[in-house]
Amino acid sequence: MKMEGITFDSKTNSFLLGLTSLLGFLLFSLSTGHAKGAEEMALIPHGEFTMGDAMHYDSPPHQVVLDAYYIDKYEVSNARYAKFMEATGHAAPAYWDNRTLNKPKQPVVGVNWFDATAFCGWEGKRLPTEAEWEKAAKGPDANHYPWGHEYAEEKSNCCQNVRTTSDVDAYPEGASGYGVLNMGGNVYEWVQDWYDPKYFKKSQALNPRGPEKAYKWGAMGEMKVLRGGSWFAPSSSQHTSHRFWNKPENNSYGIGLGFRCAKNASGNVTEETQQAFMQSLIFMGSKKTDEALVSINTALELDPENTEFLETKAMILKMASNK
Repeated sequence: MKMEGITFDSKTNSFLLGLTSLLGFLLFSLSTGHAKGAEEMALIPHGEFTMGDAMHYDSPPHQVVLDAYYIDKYEVSNARYAKFMEATGHAAPAYWDNRTLNKPKQPVVGVNWFDATAFCGWEGKRLPTEAEWEKAAKGPDANHYPWGHEYAEEKSNCCQNVRTTSDVDAYPEGASGYGVLNMGGNVYEWVQDWYDPKYFKKSQALNPRGPEKAYKWGAMGEMKVLRGGSWFAPSSSQHTSHRFWNKPENNSYGIGLGFRCAKNASGNVTEETQQAFMQSLIFMGSKKTDEALVSINTALELDPENTEFLETKAMILKMASNK
């Protein structure tokens, strides 16, 4: 078989003969909602990253390896939380009747850790771990702020510049490298972990879940971790390694306690990898080798030992070299 001067052997020929049916399947899947809800979550691939930063006394840098997972692209909005309340009879959070904070697209505020955990469970998700939250915020370039290494006032809602919360899809220019919005500013976000200022010095490297027991702050008791800063907090709180904390039952630290959800990717990796694989075939068929390489690399991040994916990548590289 020949394509634009490229000669393929019989094995490659057989492989490409299935391209038309695979493309048809992918188009059908996308048109019928096969990936329903995927646009609302970002897939964070399996891999290692440097968690922490020497500039924070409780966040010494250390290497962490996380399995692939999904995290909400947006903080949970009042509209989403209203559906949860209606379906479960869960009590309204603090400030629910505050007209400056309760618009449908604003992030829900005034929720404690237990409220956030209950909501995520209702959606079939969970709160992200502290490590998962930080990796999603830092992005693949390990940024000091979600959008880059330098602070940029116009890319987030903080420092009381707006004087209330912004919509959960505001500041797209401040999204992290994984496409997650408002990881800096807007509202502080609850995560799963108990807070211990010394935990990073002893945490496990693979999928850390935080200390089994919280550090006790005298009469204040045990604390859960908060991340991301808020609309009324200083810009330094938006640093991607900055840690904050609060009692899990507290729902009214200022008016900036919100959250987003996460879920394991183990049950969805097959779907995600197959879509990335088939997308690479679409680009191959259109002779868009650069785009095809990006797609097959996405599939390989999730399934690095897959022989079919490795062979496809080799074919794409061969096509590119013969352009």
